[in-house]
Amino acid sequence: MARSLSGNQVRRWRLRSQLLTGERPGDVHEVVRHMGGVQAQDTPASRLALRPRGAGLDARAVRAACDRERSVVRTWAMRGTLHMVTAEDVGWLVALLGPGFAAANRRRRLQLGLDEDLCARALPAIRKVLAADGPLPRGELVARLAGEGVVVDPRGQAPAHLVGYAAARGVVCRGPDLDGDEPTYVLLDDWVGRRRVLDPEVALAELTRRYLGAHGPATPQDLAAWAGITAGQARSGFELAAGALAEVEAAGARAWTPRDARAPRPGSGPCVRLLYRFDEYLLGWRGHDLILSPAFAGRIQAGGGWIHPAVVLDGRVVGTWRLTQGGAGRLTVAVEPFEPLDAAVPGLQAEVADLGRFLDAPATLSLAGAAPKAGG
Repeated sequence: MARSLSGNQVRRWRLRSQLLTGERPGDVHEVVRHMGGVQAQDTPASRLALRPRGAGLDARAVRAACDRERSVVRTWAMRGTLHMVTAEDVGWLVALLGPGFAAANRRRRLQLGLDEDLCARALPAIRKVLAADGPLPRGELVARLAGEGVVVDPRGQAPAHLVGYAAARGVVCRGPDLDGDEPTYVLLDDWVGRRRVLDPEVALAELTRRYLGAHGPATPQDLAAWAGITAGQARSGFELAAGALAEVEAAGARAWTPRDARAPRPGSGPCVRLLYRFDEYLLGWRGHDLILSPAFAGRIQAGGGWIHPAVVLDGRVVGTWRLTQGGAGRLTVAVEPFEPLDAAVPGLQAEVADLGRFLDAPATLSLAGAAPKAGG
């Protein structure tokens, strides 16, 4: 008989799966590997996503992993969106997911003047240009491509879609950031070296296991939403990985966890986390009602795919917050709760102090309806 989990138990389990409670790795690579991928189209947000999930990590360590160590690679993966993934995972992830996203975006590319002939000519031209002069920011890459006879309008969305297409085909990935987090692009093979290749069914089973390790309890529908694959592919993934999975009843619905995962124990006090924009805890499942009341959903999910920072208390989203920088680099973390948070204030202060540590700047908590408090 499947184990029955209450809503509170599901939230506790997911918090631990997400590395938001329990033991946390002290290495950027290990955090990203456990998560399977961290959304990265917002560069500062992707760095801050690792703060509550790693022990003692800071922004410098994340930059080093991406820009110098190359243990973490940024490319278009789940949902066709830019993600951080590990260097050993990027090859099989792009091979599994990239062709589907390239095909799905064909109509938009045609609207932008990126027809099949241009795209076919662009890939070898991109290889030539980046092999000679990479890393390059997107504007310079587009200018060099024009010199190779591949002309793209630099003023619209065509350059971004062309780079995304090249990434989906396994040609390019993000390289080291320039000042102001301006991205550059490099050849994937040059950046990561030899890539790990998996049989498609083996890759789909691995994707499923990794997803559940960071998101369980979850369902095939959740995997489909997270990865951007079809419902049929997600069901196949669960079937292929069935020997490594255990079924549970999660808040009245069938769901699955890794077979070797142990149920988390209740904490000794309130668990407070400050999660920044586009955090995986808000993106990792098809539905959010278990963690975010529909009455407050508009305060977090603003439309257009934008996800605001969230205050999470024992697995529930109970407010939003914003980060501002003042004189002398001092940070203010302004928290706007949906309900009184008196019992959570010590946890909020600890989170603000850790934000300051991560960003190497003094930080102050400003709680709506209360006097500002030093965060460290």
